Amino acid sequence: MSSSKKTLLLLVYVLCTFRAVRSGDTGDARPCSGSHCPGGRSPRPPRQHNPASQSRLINHHHAPSSFPSEHHATLLSQRGRSGDQTRETVQTRVAGVSGPMCADCVTPQRPDHVMNDTRECKGFDCRLPLRIRPRPCVGDGCVLGTSQPPLIHVADRAAQFLGEFPDTGYPASESGAPLGVQLTCDIKPGENEVPAEDALILHLQLAKGQEKLVEALRAQQVVIRDLQQRLVEQQGALLSQQREILDHQRRMFEQMDVVKAQYGLLSETVKQFSFQGLQGELQSYFESHLAGLQNQARSHLQKSYAVHKVDVDTKVVNVVGDAGHPVLGCQIACGPEEYCDFQKDPPQCERCTMCPPGFFLVSQCSPTADRMCQDRDECLELPSLCGERVKCLNTPGGFRCLGISETEMSTGLCGHEYFYNQELQECQACSDCDGEPVGIPCTFTGDAVCGTVTENELSQSWTASIVIPPTKSKSTSIYPGLQLNIRGREENNLLTSHDDYLNIQQHGLVWIDYNFALKHSCRNFLQVGVRINGSEEEGRDLSGVRIEQPERKFFQGVTVSAAVEVEPNHTLSLVLKSPNQYCNQSKDIQAYELGGASFSLLWLSHDTGAVAMTAQMSTAAHYQSNYRPTFRIATVSDPYIVTLTHDSRGVRFMESGVVKFVLQQAIYSMGHSCVREGFSLIAYVNRNGTNQEVLRSFKSGVNYRDTSITLSGATRVDSEDWLNFEIVAPSQCNVRYFGDSSGISMLSLIWIPTAVSSMFTATVLRTALPSGAVRNKPLLFRQMSPNTDQMRLAGSGEPHAQRNFVFSEPGTVSVALNLKLIHSCNVVKLTLYRQGTDGGQETSLAQQVGGHMPEGSEWASVGLRTSFEVQNGTAVYVSLDCIRGRINQITHEGGTNISILWLAS
Repeated sequence: MSSSKKTLLLLVYVLCTFRAVRSGDTGDARPCSGSHCPGGRSPRPPRQHNPASQSRLINHHHAPSSFPSEHHATLLSQRGRSGDQTRETVQTRVAGVSGPMCADCVTPQRPDHVMNDTRECKGFDCRLPLRIRPRPCVGDGCVLGTSQPPLIHVADRAAQFLGEFPDTGYPASESGAPLGVQLTCDIKPGENEVPAEDALILHLQLAKGQEKLVEALRAQQVVIRDLQQRLVEQQGALLSQQREILDHQRRMFEQMDVVKAQYGLLSETVKQFSFQGLQGELQSYFESHLAGLQNQARSHLQKSYAVHKVDVDTKVVNVVGDAGHPVLGCQIACGPEEYCDFQKDPPQCERCTMCPPGFFLVSQCSPTADRMCQDRDECLELPSLCGERVKCLNTPGGFRCLGISETEMSTGLCGHEYFYNQELQECQACSDCDGEPVGIPCTFTGDAVCGTVTENELSQSWTASIVIPPTKSKSTSIYPGLQLNIRGREENNLLTSHDDYLNIQQHGLVWIDYNFALKHSCRNFLQVGVRINGSEEEGRDLSGVRIEQPERKFFQGVTVSAAVEVEPNHTLSLVLKSPNQYCNQSKDIQAYELGGASFSLLWLSHDTGAVAMTAQMSTAAHYQSNYRPTFRIATVSDPYIVTLTHDSRGVRFMESGVVKFVLQQAIYSMGHSCVREGFSLIAYVNRNGTNQEVLRSFKSGVNYRDTSITLSGATRVDSEDWLNFEIVAPSQCNVRYFGDSSGISMLSLIWIPTAVSSMFTATVLRTALPSGAVRNKPLLFRQMSPNTDQMRLAGSGEPHAQRNFVFSEPGTVSVALNLKLIHSCNVVKLTLYRQGTDGGQETSLAQQVGGHMPEGSEWASVGLRTSFEVQNGTAVYVSLDCIRGRINQITHEGGTNISILWLAS
């Protein structure tokens, strides 16, 4: 056994001996037998240190005098180690120790047959090992009916180790018997039990192992923290390297742009100098060989060559052969601002080139060479032209400041006599009119216009009526699409009208409005739209509106509008189509004959500075109530002025102006609340982060049907304002919003500078709303925007106050009217009239109708749109007509409004 183990056991022994000394328990005396024993009782003194042990000893040993004089006390102790497992059977044998009160007691010996008897056992005793199994008592000391001696409590277990270490055991008595109590530990056969000292050692080793494991884990944690810190540092270094790489790439791209620009400039310079060098060589060649040519011409005169003209001053020689073809030089003398261009065959006189803006003169024009000009290097002449930290790149006729946005450059950073060219994205020198009158001066973003500016036409309007073409058979289906007939009122230089399309003759922007009313019994919805075909590109749909299927119960009025940039030979057409083949033109469709012009076209010249944009809306994948559409630009004529916001939910404007817009959204709705409450489409202008409502339209809802909701109007915007929209549906209504390339969900708008346009909005007057049986009754309005110099609402003291809209300047006007009402009319009709002059009769400009209110709907709506030309003093008004029914209520806000756009002509 190792020294550490011995030391540990010695410590345990010392502690146990200390406890035994304090308790005064030196052993367990045997019962006394003889005459000297008092009262025949055992003289064993009680224990004093443990009251519980004392009580147990009193119960065992204060027996009657007939108690046996000799017995063996056996203590069975089972102790659970770590809560459950290890059981240790301790058999305690009492050594022969002479008590202080019984010195002559004789210990009786137990017969051998009793000691070895293993047959007499009962119950649980038979399961115990032989060494601890209770044995019957034999002799005078046994009590009648007692089969086993009483148990004696042992206070400690230190004597367990005395037998193994005799050198550290108790001292022996005079008779040679060891003093004290001797303990022996037995292990039951068949059980995996560990002696007490081994278990203690294993426990200590386990504790030390746990401490080492904890220390190792802590060390590993420190290592992990160190690795994590290094990983963070490496990630930071990697990010820094990535930033440096991106900076290097950006600088490389900038250098590439500089190299490209310099290469282009060098190529142009090489070409120019090569051409000029060739001209110089030709000129020197002619000057050096002029005398020789003259001598050769005189010497060969007899060979039928004749020298017709020798012009020494101009150094141009014309030699004509037998057939009359010139041999050298221009046929005629060139003018004062012309030179002979030898690059052409035959040589011809060309006008001398003027140095463009941003170039300076190197040599004047001569009879045999053009004027030579050199580009001005603004970056070299003015090192701080773009600023101290901004790099300047010289370009032909201008310069470019790298890293400065277009917005900053457009505010005048190009400097005096320079303007910002948005197409080239660089500063260009303003044109020098060179003595000519300046028609339009140079601005920050526009070059000067030289000469007298003529009065060009800025806007026009054109109207027509639309009819459904007659069918050749009774089973004609409109499934693939039917082009409607356009019957124009007059021809002009703007377009030419054909049966089923319009051919555009002028560059510019157009705004189209088409009022259409019908009732149908097709299996699904109908769709009417505007389509444009380019001269070299395939046709595309500009816009489209769906007409729901009411089972031919009532008329429905819809208006489709569009805006687009056009060129000569572009064609426009109107298409009516069905999504399936179950729609017969003659049986299922009945159109309403609208008075006035159902189709109108507004044309704007590019000289107005207007910008057109079309944007498609995306399809919402899930059903939802309130919806803010997102856009994707399809076409835009100037992306600098009109662009989308960062989230694509609005249209941002970079300059102030007037915007004419139309939004058309195709929807599919489910729920009875959709029919009852309907839908609202709202337009907002976001100014300084706050949305302000501009206009609102209403559409009766449908249940398990397809339909469309539209809104059109005009509003004024400032720089950095943006236009956005929202569709509001009932909370219990499930709506799906569609968007594709067929034009069914499209935003179209035209932005016009305020110098050539103005707008005006109004709503119906609350105190004079028509009700009851209304027949051709004019509507009275109250204005929502201030009067302009071009138009106003007639006020008190004027004829037809609050009714007429009066124009004070000639121009072209676009009107959009929305009316939200409750009625029981079979047909409700809106008509826009032009007021007759000097008591003349009114003229119908446009008309739109609506049928019965849908069953279960609380509100209905009707509206019209059109464009027409006005003069100074022209007045228009709106009338309402109810056929076979009553007008019950007209709302004066939230769905009823009129919007008027005026354009200079």
